[in-house]
Parts: sequence; C-alpha cells; structure tokens
Amino acid sequence: MYLDRITSTSDLKTLSPDELVELCAEIRTAVIEVVNGSAAGGHLGSNLGAVELTVALHRALDCPNDILLWDTGHQTYVHKMLTGRRHQFGRLREGGGLSGYPSRTESEHDWIENSHASTVLGYAHGLATAHRTLGLANRRVIAVIGDGAMTGGMAFEGLNNLGHSASDVTVILNDNGRSYAPTISLLSESLVKIRSNPLYMRRQRRFEAWNERLPVVGKLSALGLNASKAAIRTALEPQEFFEPLGVRYMGPFDGHDIAEIETAVSNAAEFAGPVVVHVLTEKGRGYAPAENDPIKKMHDVSGPFLASENAAPAEKAPVHKYTTAFSEALVKLGEAHSDVVAITAAMPDSTGLLPFRDRFPDRCFDVGIAEQHAVTAAAGMAMGGLRPVVALYSTFLSRAFDQANLDVGLHGQPVIFCLDRAGITGPDGASHHGVLDMVLMSKIPNMTMFAPSSYQELQQMLDDAYAITSGPSCIRWPRTNAPSVPDHMVGSGLNARKARSGSDVCIVGIGKMLSCAIDAAELLAADGIDAAVWDPRVVKPLDQKMLDDAATFSHVVTIEDGLAHGGIGTMIANEVRHASTQVDVLGVPTRYIPHGSADQILADLGLDAEGLAATVRRLLAPQHA
Repeated sequence: MYLDRITSTSDLKTLSPDELVELCAEIRTAVIEVVNGSAAGGHLGSNLGAVELTVALHRALDCPNDILLWDTGHQTYVHKMLTGRRHQFGRLREGGGLSGYPSRTESEHDWIENSHASTVLGYAHGLATAHRTLGLANRRVIAVIGDGAMTGGMAFEGLNNLGHSASDVTVILNDNGRSYAPTISLLSESLVKIRSNPLYMRRQRRFEAWNERLPVVGKLSALGLNASKAAIRTALEPQEFFEPLGVRYMGPFDGHDIAEIETAVSNAAEFAGPVVVHVLTEKGRGYAPAENDPIKKMHDVSGPFLASENAAPAEKAPVHKYTTAFSEALVKLGEAHSDVVAITAAMPDSTGLLPFRDRFPDRCFDVGIAEQHAVTAAAGMAMGGLRPVVALYSTFLSRAFDQANLDVGLHGQPVIFCLDRAGITGPDGASHHGVLDMVLMSKIPNMTMFAPSSYQELQQMLDDAYAITSGPSCIRWPRTNAPSVPDHMVGSGLNARKARSGSDVCIVGIGKMLSCAIDAAELLAADGIDAAVWDPRVVKPLDQKMLDDAATFSHVVTIEDGLAHGGIGTMIANEVRHASTQVDVLGVPTRYIPHGSADQILADLGLDAEGLAATVRRLLAPQHA
C-alpha cells in the first residue's frame, strides 16, 4: 500500500499521478474503515471530500516550515495520516488516542487546536503580522477554510484585516456546497485561470503601463481598458466579493484535481498580499451513502455504519435522547403558539430542528455559523412580538455570551435558549465539552435556567419557559440518553422536586447528575447512610423550599456536569452554608479536558455514583466512626 509508505509529507512528492490516484483511494478506504469501526464515530463526509486537496497542499508546500492552518479542524483526518500519524489513526477520538481535531501535542504540523469554525483567518493574520514584524522570510502561511466556516462573522473580519494589512497569506476556500458557492460558466472559469497565472499578470501590468504612456490618448485608452475588464469580470466571473477587500481571488478550481491545485497554490505564492484560492470539492466523495445523503453528506457519524458502497447507512434502533424530547416538544409548542420561531447556527439537524422546519418552514431560520448574529436576531424577533427559540450546542453558545447578556438579557427579551450537548460530551474533546453554560448563563441577571433530568422533564420545561415573558430563559441538556419517568416524577413551573427522603446527608443532583445521585444514595444505603436527594430542576432562581430543607442537614453535597467553580453548586453553597452546614461542591475542574468516553471522563473526575458515594463516606466518616 502506498499509504503505509508515507512517513512524512516529503514522500508524497515522489509519487506519480497514477500512484497519487491509488493513494487517494487508499486514504478514503482508511477513513471509512476507522470511522465505521469506532464506537466514538467521527467526521466522515468532510474528510472524504478533502482527500485530494490535502495531498495537493502537502505536495505544494514545505510543511512544517510553511504553516498550514485548518478551519474547521474536523476536516484534518487526511492531514494527520500524511504527517506521521498513520499508525495511530486506528485510535481516532478514543481516550489516549488521536484527537479528532488538530492537536499541538500530537505534531509540529498542527498549529491551532480549533473546532469552533471561522477563526482561522484571524490566526493567519496574526502569524503573518508576526513574520513581517520579526523579519522572517521564506515561510508561507496557508489557511484552509470551508465546510460552512465562511458563513461566520469572524471569517469576514479576518478577510477585512488581511486585505487592509496586505498580509502575505494564501487562503484556500474549500467550497463543498456548504458555504460560498458562486455560479460560473466555462468561459469565466477559463478567464479566472488565466488571471491566476503570474506570468500573464506581469505581462498585463507592463502592457497597462505602456498604454498609459501613449501621448494624448494614453489616459483615455487606459480608462477604456479598465472599464472593459471590469465589465467582463462583472458579467462572467463570480460576484466580486474578495477583491474590494484587498484580497486577490483565484478560481474556482477542481478540488479533486491534485495537479490543478498544486499549480494554483504555487501561482498564489507569486503574488504579494493575501490571495484566496477557491476550490470546489464534493463532501462525502467516494462513498455512495455519504454522496447521497441530502442533509449532512454523513458529515458526522456517532458509531458504526454499513461500509458497502451501494448500501444505505445502517438504521439505528430508536433511543430516548434529550434532543428527541426537545424536537417533539418544540413542534407541539409551535402548533399551540403561532408566535414560536426557531433559530440555529448551521445545525438544524443536530439540534433537532428538522421536524419543526418541516412543519413550519417559514418559522425556522438557519443563519449559518454565526452564533452572535443568531442571538441578536432573536432579540430583535422578540422585540417584534415573536417567541424565538435559539437552538445551539452548549460549547458554541460561549461565542455569543455578550449578545445573550446585553442584547437579550439587558433588554429583558423572552428568548428561549435551548442548549444541546451540555456537560462532558466525550470524543470531541476540550473544544466541545459544554462545561461553561451554567457558569455563564446563570450570571445574566434576569435569566431563568432549567436543567432537565429526564425526557419528560425537558418537554415540561419548554412549556414552562414559554410561559416566562419577563426575560430570557435557558434549558440545557446532555448528549446522552434521557431517562424516561412516570408523570409523578415530573415537576412543573419553577419548583424543585425532592426525589428521595433521607436524614444523614442531602445530595443535590443537577440535571443529568440526578441519576448519579439516586444511584449513589442506593450505594450509601447499603452502608447504613440515609441520603436525601433533590432535583433542583430550575438552577436559577433556586427554589427556596429546597434550600431550606438542605440547610437542616449537617452535610450537603452538590454534583453537576459543568464547572464546579462559579457553577450551580457554588450558588447553592452561598445560600445554604452556615456554621452548622458543610457544603461540598462536585463538578468539572477548571482545566481543559481531553477527548475520551464521556462516562469514563466523569468517572475519572469522581462524578459518577461510585465517586459521589465515596465523597459522602469521606465527609461522614468522623460521625460514623
């Protein structure tokens, strides 16, 4: 196999065109096999579409001397295999194995550990500025952006600054149909390829200079020449977006033609200042089920799927997910209230909005990877009389906290934030753990925040949130399956619920950690320790009845799957702690948590039933000695 012979990027430069075709086929097979064989799943479609592009870049560049930056980071599987990590690839996204994103600890080829999209042009501008300031030459900065990342505001801010500063950066716009995609003709395609040739451009500049020196008619002739060129560009080329910002545009090129991409990247290096090389790729290329998936092109998969070329993805048994509970409840809410609208940032499928979109297509808005805009737009919708539901991953909400705080909170708008993938999420690692949302959102003065512990609780809480019109509300839930409970175990309104009575210790299980608290109480009962368990349900404001009951115990233990410092347990401690009550707060430590199994990570942090029970035993040991 050619792939097994690639130990460094320099090995790519010895392969013939036919050998490169075979190598790309082997890479696709390896990506499919590893993602299919992993319980952790992975990003399939994006990487299948970036195979030839990645190979071409590493052939055209001198990495790691040249700095190759990736946005979004989930399209770097091929990059990892070509930069000395082929034999570790089988443990992708597993604890102790390769990260699913660039990782500075894995390779000198990885500069940024990004998965939050649209950031790479800012990094590139900073690196190019550092090179110019320090007088470093012969070191290129190449930023790959795509898979929707060009819909994010930071990308446009980066482009503006690249053009304004004339930074020497080559931007590879990987256009796979999920972002900027201009319509072109064969004639315009030929024209832009001519314009991207440095030799042609040098000759053109000499001709223009000669033309302007013509006596009498020189200036008039030059004006006519420029006007003609502008007319041709406007009529035949993609909409002029980049060049008014001071960024040269080249392309589009076939992103699956290695020789064409190599030539384009080499030509881009001949120009001073920033250059965008626009390449067209097909997401999911080479794997029929991904190519035929109209929604996500098998963007990401959470577990094994059928690897047959002509087979559809394997159907999964239905499970009770929190996201499913939200999806069902939102459609019901929309049917009951015509003012309900839904907003998301490029994730209508993953956040459960597709059924709502299908039912109410004019009331569902996908703004692209633009969380800040999503939140401020929601504030405007609320001001106009609508009831917006903003559906985001917890980790991505942190990008729009300022807007949640000042655009929504300060204005007292009844926006409902619905945060999926809250808490420790597992194989996606540090950038995707949703451990900040309770710390952040609970600090917005007039925010009401819910943490459901079951399928039915989430659905009840969406109705309760709609009833709140005096300010914003927030519901956060984990990626995991949701326990299904009978009606008598479902609360309502802003009330906490006592899940278990006891006399020795009070445990407060926040959100999904309620199940952990109940299990820990059963373990403690075997030791003769009688634990009371509360489900707070609403973590802001806290139910005074729960706080008063907790204050009757000598020991209170809170457990949450968010940051312990500044989180909900800290708020409870501030309300309950006094001379006769000791409150211990269990939660995620303030550090970056690597990828791995979510359950194992929580266990390692002592945030499972056994860890919680051990903490209680330690606290009560003196009085039970």
